[in-house]
Amino acid sequence: MSTSSIRSFEYLESLPGTVFNRLYRQPSTALAIFRRMLPHLAKSFVMAILYIPCPLPVTDLETWVRPGSRREQDTAVDLLERLQILKRTAEPGKPRSYILTNPFAASLRLALTGAGNHKSFGVPSNAQLEDQMTISQLDEFARSQWEGVLGYMVGSTAIGLSNEGGALSPSVKHLLQYGGLVEVKGRNVDITQDGFAFVLQEVNAQVWTILVLYLENAEQLGMDRVDVLSFLFMLGSLELGQSYSKANLTETQLQMLLDLRDFGIIYQDNPESDHYYPTRLATTLTSDAGALRSASAGFDSALGSSSTDDKGFVVIETNYRLYAYTSSPLQIAILTLFARLSTRYPNMVAGKLTRESVRRAINMGITGDQIIDFLYTHAHSQMRKNPNVLPPTVVDQIRLWQIEGERMKSTAGFLFKDFLSEKEYEGPCQYARDIGVLVWHNDARRMFFVTRHEQVAAYLKSQKERRREGG
Repeated sequence: MSTSSIRSFEYLESLPGTVFNRLYRQPSTALAIFRRMLPHLAKSFVMAILYIPCPLPVTDLETWVRPGSRREQDTAVDLLERLQILKRTAEPGKPRSYILTNPFAASLRLALTGAGNHKSFGVPSNAQLEDQMTISQLDEFARSQWEGVLGYMVGSTAIGLSNEGGALSPSVKHLLQYGGLVEVKGRNVDITQDGFAFVLQEVNAQVWTILVLYLENAEQLGMDRVDVLSFLFMLGSLELGQSYSKANLTETQLQMLLDLRDFGIIYQDNPESDHYYPTRLATTLTSDAGALRSASAGFDSALGSSSTDDKGFVVIETNYRLYAYTSSPLQIAILTLFARLSTRYPNMVAGKLTRESVRRAINMGITGDQIIDFLYTHAHSQMRKNPNVLPPTVVDQIRLWQIEGERMKSTAGFLFKDFLSEKEYEGPCQYARDIGVLVWHNDARRMFFVTRHEQVAAYLKSQKERRREGG
């Protein structure tokens, strides 16, 4: 199961049974979950049982699986039960059996045969549009919007990455912050460790991560999560380049069109139009065709570009010098997170990995292994001719720079020592612990270290005056 499938499955698994019952009434949802969430063996079980009118005995199901594959069988059955697709039945006098749940079975049959008038696969717009969008225009719009989101996360506006679709809406910024992908400190936006891991994912996994965050936030916005999920699964079944009518959408789904446009998943020329276009980000939601590499390299691959970025563009030498053969502002912005870039040419940037640049990235929450993974994933084809791809000295040094920070951490503060007695030491030490300023203490040597001294000094003064008055 791909990363994006795992993320969406984890969310689905947390839903109550009543939500599944409503979800599976839509044939598009049943087909999307069948295609995207299930491993091959689970699909085989579903198709084998789908048209059987009576429950299938457990012993019959076991005969379809090789004796050495019992573990795979249990995994497939467990997954189907957790998604409430399969259930066990036990009638008196009859062997234990399996049966597909309804309405999942009925909806899947409708989806496979094309029967019914459910309109869950979208209603194509019949209007003759003068400004009909082409696939290349939709791809360019999706690229602009999505790279605008990634550019906001990595702070690339300063080097010229602009979002041609417009500035990010407040709702998009809130969602990125809500998901822990960025931290906003005043006017500064810093990418987090989770955010950098997000940037390294394939595009399809990135989209699903955002959509799951959207789902988790939907109820706070007064949106019906069943409507939200049904619409997302429907988008995965639509045809790229075809416009679709908004007439059969619910209020929740109409609101979603505005939000999904900000991410480049949906295109609308204006909010009042009676139609919309799904982009490639939408039509690959429920297929593995969208398993693309990250950032612009992945998007170039998604859009069929012949860019050399998808072949790798980073060259790094044993002296930590780095050369990146790319003109993508987004890729350059990602490199600036952990490298000191010194020179920029039309199709290349040059710089160096330094202790300061790597430590800066680590302080932002980016791990040394994430930096190494990025360099390995985007290594130039010439570097891949080497057995280790990346120079071992560079890999080891990045890890040493990270360990250096974990091994020693400086803390500004104040040391209290030279107490005359155990009793005189224990009181202020315990007081410092109680107010949360104690960092370190050594009872044998009667000394302790605090981050703030004002309250401890006031406590010592009051104790001294009390002894004097009692004295």
